Amino acid sequence: MTRFIFITGGVVSSLGKGLGSAALAALLQARGYSVRLRKLDPYLNVDPGTMSPTQHGEVFVTDDGAETDLDLGHYERFTGVHTRKTDNVTTGRIYSDVLARERRGDYLGATIQVIPHVTDAIKAFVRNDLSGEDFVLCEIGGTVGDIESLPFLEAIRQIGNELGRSQVCFIHVTLIPYIKAAGELKTKPTQHSVKELQSLGIQPDILLCRTEYHLEREQRDKIGLFCNVRSDDVILASDVNNIYEVPVAYHNEGLDTQVCAHFGLNSPKPDLARWREISQSVASPEGEVTIAIVGKYTSLKDSYKSLSEALAHGGIANRVRVNLTFLNSELFEHEDETSYLHHLEDVGGILVPGGFGLRGAEGKIEAIRIAREHKIPYLGICFGMQMAVLETARALAGMDKASSTEFGPCDDALVGLMTEWTAGNKVQTRSDGDDLGGTMRLGAYDCVLEEGSLVRSIYDAEQIQERHRHRYEVNVAYRDTLKNAGMVMSGVSPDGALPEIVERPDHPWFVAVQFHPELKSKPFEPHPLFTGFVSAAYKKATLL
Repeated sequence: MTRFIFITGGVVSSLGKGLGSAALAALLQARGYSVRLRKLDPYLNVDPGTMSPTQHGEVFVTDDGAETDLDLGHYERFTGVHTRKTDNVTTGRIYSDVLARERRGDYLGATIQVIPHVTDAIKAFVRNDLSGEDFVLCEIGGTVGDIESLPFLEAIRQIGNELGRSQVCFIHVTLIPYIKAAGELKTKPTQHSVKELQSLGIQPDILLCRTEYHLEREQRDKIGLFCNVRSDDVILASDVNNIYEVPVAYHNEGLDTQVCAHFGLNSPKPDLARWREISQSVASPEGEVTIAIVGKYTSLKDSYKSLSEALAHGGIANRVRVNLTFLNSELFEHEDETSYLHHLEDVGGILVPGGFGLRGAEGKIEAIRIAREHKIPYLGICFGMQMAVLETARALAGMDKASSTEFGPCDDALVGLMTEWTAGNKVQTRSDGDDLGGTMRLGAYDCVLEEGSLVRSIYDAEQIQERHRHRYEVNVAYRDTLKNAGMVMSGVSPDGALPEIVERPDHPWFVAVQFHPELKSKPFEPHPLFTGFVSAAYKKATLL
């Protein structure tokens, strides 16, 4: 029997519902249960694919090619369970599907309404495409009281009524703020948030209370009394030093114990050795290294969330602390070399991540030149590979006008719009006039590694599979030109048509990839590229 846990949030946003959902799923796994995690997002975009990273954070891509919310990255990193297209839905997607069905006549002339048609579509999403998992955890985006989330809350209320308490648990994540002038923790915001939820017909079973200070028993009793929740179900969620301490911290506060009690489960205690070992590795590193991330979305760190975590995983594998310096690539365009070299003087490695458009591109190329000339370990990802190719072509292959058609018409288009490629047994085609949303090369694709290459030794495999999200591709016709300039295409698609990896044998560690390896890295299974990159950067740092 599959049990459903619905996680809502109140008082303010950014309380960590996604992290809490992932940590709870990890705890249930540690008790021997199978889990699946899903995210219901209330915004009208069909998916986050066209949203600015500085507004919404990164776009997480699944193996099957879905552009999803960044919380799905938390889900995978904490559980190792691969998410799918059916694990993230938005109001835009729900309404698109409902209206498409109405146009086809599927509703047989009925008047289409939020209840029951939209809520039925949401319920179908929650309960479809399951494989008998013990638990399905569904996070509801936004904050209780937002008008956008009302259909989702009504849908989960209905599921609660239909399945009953034996199959449904409601967890509400809320804030207990500390008022410095009064010297007190205040429970009133939580009371009002729960009252708002109750007015919608949902009685939370467990409260997960975020706070910076310890919550005394009398305060828990007060919250339980006014929120109609047992005191033992008022769970403290204090701040921790790093996110991988959260499963152990939540277990110590009794979260998974109370969830199992709610469902009447008498399960064995969780095996948390994995998380204690990871936390210990993070807390007690044997060294440290600074990595510079040269990008264009540096005003919001969540723009590079999976990247930051993957670098931390690389640190765990090498038992070193990875410090990140986020540098806007435009400073490499507007400052002189002496000035921006100052920003890199304590850096052990340079990473240029993905991105779109001309803004900041020349600054990324300049940062890559510095990494190449100064022998600083370099990892380029997606756009970072394309710019590495342009840097080599311009500086070492005599192609001063080498560019990408993404920036406009050019004489030497080393990077161009993909118009056709193979996905499985199907040929995908695209054109300049296609919509931006969902038209990129998305999801997992195979890559063949060249024998004797650095990446072959890093992966210790002949063929790999990595996730993609890009619209432009390096032109394989320039393979020999780049090779003569010292850059080797060491990874290509199985048909040899699409370059996937380039590297420089004349450099201590210079690798750039067209895919996004950060999307598959986990703290208990660090991605080999990040393990190798952090190792090389740490060696460089010890020589500074």
